[in-house]
Amino acid sequence: MKTAVVVVDMVKDNLELSPHEAVAQRAKSVVPQINRLTDKARKLGWPVIFATDSFLPGDFLFKGRMKECSLRGTKEAEITELLNRKESDVWLPKRRMSAFYKTDLDQTLRLWGIQRVAVCGIMTPYCVLTTALDAVCNDFYAVILEDASNAMTDQDHQACLGLYRKSPLDPILTIKTSKELFS
Repeated sequence: MKTAVVVVDMVKDNLELSPHEAVAQRAKSVVPQINRLTDKARKLGWPVIFATDSFLPGDFLFKGRMKECSLRGTKEAEITELLNRKESDVWLPKRRMSAFYKTDLDQTLRLWGIQRVAVCGIMTPYCVLTTALDAVCNDFYAVILEDASNAMTDQDHQACLGLYRKSPLDPILTIKTSKELFS
């Protein structure tokens, strides 16, 4: 099945400059796996898309407990240099949690003949999950890559994945390891 890999929110603000050391460490812990995943995806001719937060000052989302971060045009909103990027990769700034919300991602994937979206990155219960769910809402198969995603805690990560392991959406939304994705 023709697949695209979407790497979510692996920005400098989350990995290198985060005031939340726990977030930075959890995000850094999946960098080696994401690099292996994207290297293999490219060898198979699968597109790699880096979907990143790109907020404006005073954004509505900052009215909650979330502090201003990843402001558009700043170094903090750039993709971390810890990831292996290639010229063929796509950088998709996003204003909300899902990489699909008010972007042209669905049209781009259709143009490329993509049938399945494999999602990884940081925060499993938020941006990773909403991107996977919106992939399904846009009639793509979706996979959340458990070994290439992470959350604030193992408990948060596993609780989110546990909700979808045996959901009625299977097999259009599945939880897999990177190895299972390629088998």
